[in-house]
Amino acid sequence: MKYQILYLIFFIILIIGCSTTKIDELHNNQIQDFIKEENNVNQVINMKELTVSSTAFGYKKSIPSKYTCDGDDINPPLTIENIPQGAISLVLINDDPDAPIGNWDHWIVYDIPITNNIGEDSVPGTQGQNSWKRNEYGGPCPPSNTHRYFFKVYALDENLNIATGATKSEIELAMKDKVIAKGELIGLYSRI
Repeated sequence: MKYQILYLIFFIILIIGCSTTKIDELHNNQIQDFIKEENNVNQVINMKELTVSSTAFGYKKSIPSKYTCDGDDINPPLTIENIPQGAISLVLINDDPDAPIGNWDHWIVYDIPITNNIGEDSVPGTQGQNSWKRNEYGGPCPPSNTHRYFFKVYALDENLNIATGATKSEIELAMKDKVIAKGELIGLYSRI
């Protein structure tokens, strides 16, 4: 009987010791998760804002047909201001969130050398695959109504060094934790 009581006491001590270790481990993991979340929040709060504009159209104004499927289907000129020191490259994602089948990617360009101007009808960096499965600009071409076209520019603290033809989701994954500034220009277009 004595040994059974000793074994029982030993077993209880063992369980309490293991439980405390597990509780400490869980507590430490929660603290680490909290620190990671706080760092992510601080990165977003401290994110620099790029100013993206175009001489061809204003913010939430109509995109001239020259830059659409109804015209020459060439990219519009863009101006990027407030690029922070430490930026190594730019990423440009042009998409249409109003497409009937969901977000439609018109132009994906990455590893763009730091510049304040992206020229009309130019290829400023490595081109990714758009929703037409082409590595080029495809202008607005909405089937109906007025659609919004976002020209999103991201300043990164390094190059992505990804081969031509990467998709938007591949680029977004690769640039995670590398973005130091971002900005966007929204243009509107409806077909004639």
